[in-house]
Amino acid sequence: MTAENTAVQELTDADFVRVCRLDELPEVGVAAADVNGTIIAIARDEDGHVHAVNDTCTHANVSLSEGELEGCTLECWLHGSRFDLATGEPSGPPATVPVAVYPVKIDGDDVYVAVPKES
Repeated sequence: MTAENTAVQELTDADFVRVCRLDELPEVGVAAADVNGTIIAIARDEDGHVHAVNDTCTHANVSLSEGELEGCTLECWLHGSRFDLATGEPSGPPATVPVAVYPVKIDGDDVYVAVPKES
């Protein structure tokens, strides 16, 4: 069991908010969503995994959901900062600060994300 799975298991169903149906996401790509007042970038990668990160680039304060997805990496459209969707870590300059990563749960055809209220 991975640390990410453990974190999801510690959350209750009440912590998750339904974001969309799975078929409302791009086959491979990124969309923006509002969860408890926090704008997130929700992405489905080439392997079909769904990820959720804070939508604001930590380098330039622009929307990451408008960027390009390659594998499990999301590239900011403005200056090319790249973030790992599983960890939030930047893969190099200009960004040096990670983006927040949020747990995702798929239940049937629905996508749920847990975003702490203090985000």
